[in-house]
Amino acid sequence: MWNELLVASRYPDFAEEALLAQGAVSVTMTDAADEPVLEPAPGATPLWPHTITRGLFHPEIDLEQVRKVLRDLLPDGDELVFELRTVEDKDWINAWLQHAKPMRFGAAETPGLWICPSGHRIEEAGATVVQLDPGLAFGTGTHPSTAMCLQWLALHTLAGKRVLDYGCGSGILAIAALKRGAVHADAVDIDPQALIATVGNAQLNDVHERLRCASVEQFTEQAVDQPVDIVLANILAKPLMQLAPMLAQRVRAGGNIVLAGVLQSQADEVRGAYAPWFDFDEDSHQEDWARISGTRRVTSS
Repeated sequence: MWNELLVASRYPDFAEEALLAQGAVSVTMTDAADEPVLEPAPGATPLWPHTITRGLFHPEIDLEQVRKVLRDLLPDGDELVFELRTVEDKDWINAWLQHAKPMRFGAAETPGLWICPSGHRIEEAGATVVQLDPGLAFGTGTHPSTAMCLQWLALHTLAGKRVLDYGCGSGILAIAALKRGAVHADAVDIDPQALIATVGNAQLNDVHERLRCASVEQFTEQAVDQPVDIVLANILAKPLMQLAPMLAQRVRAGGNIVLAGVLQSQADEVRGAYAPWFDFDEDSHQEDWARISGTRRVTSS
C-alpha cells in the first residue's frame, strides 16, 4: 500500500513542487468542485478554480513532517487543508514509462540536450542524451522548474566547468551538466534517497567518476576556498532566500547562478536576496514558474 496526501491550496503548482521536493513519487491534480475546464487556447494549461494536489508517498515517509514543511513553504500557510488516504499498490514507474516520451532542450539550430526514458532512442546527430527514469527522488524534466534549468544548461558552454547542484533530487541537472562537458559536479541534497538516486543515475550515464555526492551536513563542512563556475539550485523560494549568502559564496567571480522552484510572484523577493552579489539576466518563465540566473560580480556591493 501507498499513502496519498491531498492538499487543498490556492497555489496548486507550488503544492506540486513542494510535494515532489518532499519525496512524492508522483503528483496529480484533480478538480475539487466538479467544474469543467473547456477547450483551452493553444499553449495554455488551465487549472480548475478549486484544485486538489495529490502526492503519492512510500509508506516509510513521515507525512506529518511533510505537512509541517508544506505549511512553512506554501504561501497559504495555516489555511492549507490536508487529507490522507491509502492507495492500492501498483507499479507506478512502469505505468509512467508507458506514457513517457523523450524531451529535448536547447536551440533548434544546434544539437539538443535530451532527457530519454528507457525504451527510447535518440537519432539526432551530436545530441547530448541523459538516460533517466522516474524514481523516489524529484527530477525527470517534466516540471517547469527543472525544464527551465535544463534549457539553461543546453544553451550555455559547460566544457571544463565545475558545477554545484544544490538540491539535486534525481541528479538530473548535475548529470546533464557533466554530459555537456563539465569536468566535475557536486550534488547535494537533504534527502538520503536523492543521493542514492543521483549515484545510480550517474552510473547509468557513465559520469559517476566526475560526480561527488554529499548530504547538506557533509557539504557544509567542506572548505569553500575553491568556488565553482556554476551553481544550480532548483528548490523553493524560502530556502533559496535563506541560503543566499552561502550559495553566493560558492560561486567564483564571473561564475553563474541558476535558481528555480520559484513562482513568478516570488521572483522579485528571491532576486533581491541575491542582489548584493549578482548581476541578473532576464528571467525565464514557464506557466506560473520563474527561473532566475545571474553572474557573480568581481566585487560585492
